[in-house]
Amino acid sequence: MNSYKIIDHEYDVVVLGAGGSGLRAAVGLSESGLKTACISKVFPTRSHTSAAQGGISAALGNMGEDDWRWHMYDTVKGADWLGDQDCIEYLCKEAPRAVIELERYGVPFSRTEDGKIYQRPFGGMTKNYGNGTAQRTCAAADRTGHAILHTLYGQALKHNTEFFIEYFALDLLMKGGECKGVIAWNLDDGTIHRFRSHITIVATGGYGKIYYSSTSAHTCTGDGNAMILRAGLPLQDMEFVQFHPTGIYGHGTLISEGVRGEGGYLVNSKGERFMERYAPKTKDLASRDVVSRSIAIEINEGRGVGKEQDHVHLHLSHLDQKVIEERLPGISESSRLFANVDVTKEPIPVVPTVHYNMGGIPTNYKAEVMTVNDSEKVVPGLMAIGEAACVSVHGANRLGSNSLIDLVVFGRAAAKRAAELIKPRTSHEEISKTETEKCLERFDKLRNANGDNKTSDLRLSMQKTMQLKCAVFRTDKTLKEGVNEIRKPFDGMESISVKDKSLIYNTDLVETLEFDNLIRQAITTMDSAYQRKESRGAHARDDFPKRDDEKFMKHTLLWCNGKETKIEYRPVHKTTLTSDVQYFPPQERVY
Repeated sequence: MNSYKIIDHEYDVVVLGAGGSGLRAAVGLSESGLKTACISKVFPTRSHTSAAQGGISAALGNMGEDDWRWHMYDTVKGADWLGDQDCIEYLCKEAPRAVIELERYGVPFSRTEDGKIYQRPFGGMTKNYGNGTAQRTCAAADRTGHAILHTLYGQALKHNTEFFIEYFALDLLMKGGECKGVIAWNLDDGTIHRFRSHITIVATGGYGKIYYSSTSAHTCTGDGNAMILRAGLPLQDMEFVQFHPTGIYGHGTLISEGVRGEGGYLVNSKGERFMERYAPKTKDLASRDVVSRSIAIEINEGRGVGKEQDHVHLHLSHLDQKVIEERLPGISESSRLFANVDVTKEPIPVVPTVHYNMGGIPTNYKAEVMTVNDSEKVVPGLMAIGEAACVSVHGANRLGSNSLIDLVVFGRAAAKRAAELIKPRTSHEEISKTETEKCLERFDKLRNANGDNKTSDLRLSMQKTMQLKCAVFRTDKTLKEGVNEIRKPFDGMESISVKDKSLIYNTDLVETLEFDNLIRQAITTMDSAYQRKESRGAHARDDFPKRDDEKFMKHTLLWCNGKETKIEYRPVHKTTLTSDVQYFPPQERVY
C-alpha cells in the first residue's frame, strides 16, 4: 500500500456522482458560494439519467386542471402507503418550482401550441383524487433525462463546480461516526485521491445490475450504497425493486411509459387488450407494478406471444405518424435497432425488466442520511440523493416520471441544507493514516487477488440467482433458496482472480470492485424480501398475497457485514409537514 501515490484535496462539499441529482446539487452548492467537487466514474453526460425518456412530473396544470395535492395523493397510493407522507408532501409541493427552474436553466421542453411546457399522461397519475387522468408529466420529446442532464452539466460548469471525471470512489472516510470525506482512484493516471469535505453527498444511482435482465447501464452498480454498508450504516427497503412493464424482449432496452401515455396499448397472443381485466379504470396506464404483474400473469397462463409465449406486444402503429415523429423519436429508433421493428407498422415485443430501486440510503426530506431506527438521528457530514437514496417518497412502488422530479427536488434540497450547515472555506480536521489505510486495504486485496474465480462468472451467478429467486412474483420457497444461493458468489470472492495488476484504466479491477459492491446489495435485497411476509407495491408474494398493514406498515433497515445481515424496522411517517394537506389513511389500492 505504501506504493500508492496519494493526493490530498479540500472542499466544502464533495458530490459523488454526476447524474441528475448530483449535478442539481452541485449547481446549488456552487451558486451558494461553497467550494464544490463532483466525482464521477464516467463523463457526466454519460450518467444514467440520460436514459430517462418519458418525462418529469409536476402539477403545472398546463394541459388541464391539476393540483400538487392530487399529485401527492397519487404518489402515496402508488407507494402502497409505505412512503413517508411528509417527504411526499415536500416533493409534490416543490415540483412545479423545480421544473420552472429547469426551464429557466435552459431545458428544451416540448411545447403546447400556446407555448407552455407540454405534459403527457403517465401511469397512476390522476386528477381530483383518483377521478380521471392527469396530464402531469413534462416532456422533452422522449429524451427528457438527456435534456436535463446536459443542461445541468452546463450550469454546473458555469458556476465553477470542479469535476473529477473517471475517478472511482472507493470508500467513505469516517471518524467517530461522522463522514469526513472520501477516497477515490483516478483511472487515468493510477493515483489515489483523498478528498476532505464538511459534507459528502452520495448521488451514485441505483444497483439494477444485481439482476440479469435490466434497463440499467453497466455502470449502475450502487457504489455509494455499498460504501454506506461498509461504513457500518444501514440501507432501507431494499426488497422493493421495480420491474418496468416494457423492456424490449431479449435485449432489456427501455420502452418509455410515454408510449402508453400517448395512446399505445398492450395485447396478448389472442389480440386482447388484457389490461382492461386487471385495471378497468386506468387500463394500460395503471401503475408499473400492476402492469408488470398483469403481463407476468398473461405469460404464466399461456397467453404470451412468440415461439416461447414469453412476452407480449405493445402497439403504437395506430398513432398519428406526426405524434410518433415529434414525441417518440427515440422509441422509434430503439425499436428499429434492438427489435428490428418499424413501429408505424408492427408491434414492439416487450417483457417486464428490472428498472428502478425504491430502496437505498435512508434520508429525511433535507437529504441528510439517517442512521438507526430513530428516524430523526442523522449522520453528520453525510447526505444522499437520487436513486441511491430512500427518502422515502416512492415507498413500495415508484410512479413513472416521479424519478426525475425526485432528482432535482432533493438535489436542490441537499444544496440548500448544506448551505445552512457550512460556512465556506472552514478549515478541515486531519484524517489519520489509519483511516486512509483501512480504505485502501480492500482495494489492495482485490487488485492483487490471484484465485481461480473470474469476476464475470461470479457476477453472472449473482444475476441469475436474483432473476430466478427474487423476480416479479416471489414465494417463501424461492426466496429461502435465494437467501442461501446468493451467498455462494460472495464466498467465491475469497478466490477471485484479477489478472491485470496495473492502476491505469484497469477495467478488470473496476469490474471486480463493482461486483464487490453489487453482491452486498444483492444479499440485502434477498434477505429483506424474505423477511417481508406480505405483498405491497413491487414486492409480490404468492404465499402472502395481501398487504398486511398491521405487521408490515414499516420500513426495513438492514445492516450487512460481509454476508452477515441484521434487520430492524422503523415506522412510516404518518404526519405531513404543513397544514396545507392532511394525512392520507391507507385504503385498498385499485386502478
